[in-house]
Amino acid sequence: MITEDERAARSERALRAAVAAAGELGLDAGQATVVYDVFSVVVDLAPAPVVARVPVVTPPGSGPEQRERFQRTELAVAAWLDARGEHTVVPSPLVPAEPVVRDGFAMTFWERIDGVLPADYDVVGRMPDVARLHAVLRDYPGELRFFPGVEGYMDASFDSLEGREDLLPAADLARARAEWAVLGPLLASEEAFGEAFPGVTVQATHGDAPFFNIIETGGATYYSDFEHVGVAPVEWDLAHTGVEAVAAYEAAAGVLGLRGVDVGVLAAMERVRDLQMVACLAMAPALPVLVEGVASQVEVWRASEVWG
Repeated sequence: MITEDERAARSERALRAAVAAAGELGLDAGQATVVYDVFSVVVDLAPAPVVARVPVVTPPGSGPEQRERFQRTELAVAAWLDARGEHTVVPSPLVPAEPVVRDGFAMTFWERIDGVLPADYDVVGRMPDVARLHAVLRDYPGELRFFPGVEGYMDASFDSLEGREDLLPAADLARARAEWAVLGPLLASEEAFGEAFPGVTVQATHGDAPFFNIIETGGATYYSDFEHVGVAPVEWDLAHTGVEAVAAYEAAAGVLGLRGVDVGVLAAMERVRDLQMVACLAMAPALPVLVEGVASQVEVWRASEVWG
């Protein structure tokens, strides 16, 4: 496991890399500070009105090519939403909208949002925003992959957890592999999904809890963090939000011409999200807070009925 001193040193290296890259791009980042450090180190490049996001913890099996693909897709989708008039955290107009690699870190640069309010994470209250996002994303013209957030992620993560009883007991790992063996093939392609769930449409979705990745200010609400944007059923964005939230989503979705929530698909997506949480323990050596952070979710999954 990485120590806190090692994590702090990693954060400092990411900060220095972001500042150096910003300087090469003509930005004044003389007052830069780290404002967030979990999977990514987020650097406020003050006094420039720009924020750098620097991934520092990535899943087993992911490499530079996949990381760059995620970053380029996120930049493209955010720019498209902004062009449509949606309030979205956008690529900084002061630098090219493309990933920059510096000192081993691949980073992207975003326009800073000022006046951010403390997050209340009112999932039910945010469901109309999620429905609106889905309604807009239906028209996204760019190429998107099917379930990119789980592509290659599960198997590589489970392989990394072999023999790590300190992170996940062997019985849990065996169960996770067995459930993924049932569910994984359904997400391998749109055709496979369609055969398993006839009549359930798929579309561009946020991919990573859009109700959580909303930034509020006194004057507007902004969508953010489209790193895992891809084609999926809308239920992928609604997993584990609860009955009230799903009802709120459906009420807003109906007005916008979106289909209703399919309970069978929602249940399957919730189990895949469970397996994502289990699999993310493979990143705990690089991010020890994950062990405690996902413990309650893993316990709920452990107590549930085995899928399939």
